[in-house]
Amino acid sequence: MSQVLPTYHGSCHCGEVTFEARVAIERVTVCNCSICSKKGFLHQRVQPGDFRLLSGEGSLGTYQFGSMVARHHFCTRCGIHVFTRPRAAPELYTINVRCLDDFDLATAAVDYVDFDGRNWEANAQKLG
Repeated sequence: MSQVLPTYHGSCHCGEVTFEARVAIERVTVCNCSICSKKGFLHQRVQPGDFRLLSGEGSLGTYQFGSMVARHHFCTRCGIHVFTRPRAAPELYTINVRCLDDFDLATAAVDYVDFDGRNWEANAQKLG
């Protein structure tokens, strides 16, 4: 029997970009790479069939750098980075847990897993 996953709703600051994700949030990844550390992104992987962009597709911007594989999506109106298509698994989504409107990081029983993204090539196999 498959597990029924909770559905969370997220948005950027101005509310232009909204999404939902079906996922059990038990651990989030804290990456220290040059972009994730500066924007404070907390990663939660989501399978493609469990992610749905609800609004704001026309307001999404995409930032790429380095290998140009990862796609960092942000609201062009308020600048908040809401989700990525990660370099380690571009078929997946990683949502920014800080953008979830109905998930409280302060009270949730969540493990924080540090990832050394500054040394990505040496550590990519650790992303599971």
